[in-house]
Amino acid sequence: MKYMLLVCGDDTADASGMAPVEPWVEELGAERGVRLHGHRLRLPADAVTVRVRDGEVLRTDGPFAETKEYVAGFDILDCATMEEAIEAAAKHPVATIGAMEIRAFWEDEDAEGEIRRLDAELTEALRERDLDRAMVCYAPDVEVFHPVSGMEQSGADALRKAQEEWFAALAGPADREVLDFRVRIDESVAFSHALVRLRAPLTDGTTLDSTTRVTTGYRAAGDRWRIVHQHMSVPSDAGSPPAGETRS
Repeated sequence: MKYMLLVCGDDTADASGMAPVEPWVEELGAERGVRLHGHRLRLPADAVTVRVRDGEVLRTDGPFAETKEYVAGFDILDCATMEEAIEAAAKHPVATIGAMEIRAFWEDEDAEGEIRRLDAELTEALRERDLDRAMVCYAPDVEVFHPVSGMEQSGADALRKAQEEWFAALAGPADREVLDFRVRIDESVAFSHALVRLRAPLTDGTTLDSTTRVTTGYRAAGDRWRIVHQHMSVPSDAGSPPAGETRS
C-alpha cells in the first residue's frame, strides 16, 4: 500500500545537530525499495495561496496559515502496513526536530488492471489487423524504432505509417501470445516486462514465429494509460523482421 509521508519542519527548532537525510534515502530507497520518490519543497515564504470567491481568483503570497510548523518536503512510501510506514518515518532525521505526517493513498483505482487490459487490447487489434484500434493504445508523443521500416520514428503519425507497413506484410490474422507479463507502477508512470510470441502468415509465403522480450513504458494521461515507449528484442533468425535487435 502507498503512503504519503509529509515532512513537517519547525522554524523554531535548532537543526544544527540533525543527521543528514541522504543515508535515510539510500536505505529506504536503493536498499529496501520502500521509498519510491520524494522531494524537498521551497520555504513557506515562497508559497502562493490561491482561493476562488464569487468567481474571482484571489492570490496571497505565503502559506495558507501562519504557523511555526510547515511542510518541508514529501516522500512516497510503498509499505505493507501502517506500522511499517511508521517505522520508516521514525528513522527520518527530521522526525527528531519536527514531525512526520503519514497518510494512506485511496486504493479505489486498479492501475495494473487497466494496463493489463491495454495489453489485451493490443493482442486483439493485432489479431483483427485493426490499425485504429491499436493506435488508441499509444500516446501522441510515443517514441519508437519500428522493426519493419528500420528507422527511428517519433510521434503517433510516424508510428501509424510504420504499422501500416507491418500490417501489409501479414497475410492473415496474427496470434500474439503473452507468455510472461510483469508490471511496475509508480503514480502516473509504469513499466512492464513481457515475453511475447508472435505467429502469423506473411505475404511472401513464409510464416512468422518469433518470441520477443518487450519492455514497455506507460504514462497516465487524464483518466487512462497510454504507451509512450516500447523496446522489443527479436532473435536474428525470426524470419521477419531481419534485424537482430529492433524496437517498436
